[in-house]
Amino acid sequence: MLQLRQSRIQNKLKTYLSNKFFLRLDGPRMHPNDGRVVSNFIVQALQNNDITIYGEGSQTRSFCYVDNLIDGLIRLMESGDDFTGPVNIGNPNEFTIKELAEKIIDMTQSSSKLIYKPLPENDPVRRQPDITLAKKILGWEPSIELEEGLTHTINYFSDIPSSHNLDAKPERIVKYFQKSVSESA
Repeated sequence: MLQLRQSRIQNKLKTYLSNKFFLRLDGPRMHPNDGRVVSNFIVQALQNNDITIYGEGSQTRSFCYVDNLIDGLIRLMESGDDFTGPVNIGNPNEFTIKELAEKIIDMTQSSSKLIYKPLPENDPVRRQPDITLAKKILGWEPSIELEEGLTHTINYFSDIPSSHNLDAKPERIVKYFQKSVSESA
């Protein structure tokens, strides 16, 4: 029976993890150069570098703090065997990219300026999860909002020694691209 329950939990997690909401995740322990907008903006602001906005910055995103995600995943794993998902676990509160940049500049007391570049062709205008099912079935919704999450994340990045190479890609990303290139050759 335990093995069957374990298999159901794994299936629930596989269903959730395939939704790729981790791209809009924020919190301590993010790699400074992982390519995510939150870490990019924070690192740029802490270094007083200009922050790059694509388009006018009016495209919206919803950011989920890591503790919220973990709480949601635990509730998903503990849900009844009759519910396998999929379910959105994210924060439905939207912010424009420009609002995010301005908030980070303000919170870090940075002298960074916003610079604008052309919007990539396939950049979505809006990304907002519908968490109705998570509320109904799991009794879950995020409890930590953007500003509180950014405070923790900014503090984490502020504590990274200045000698740390913030431009280096994480080793797992380098290995992934090396493997992808060698397989396609």
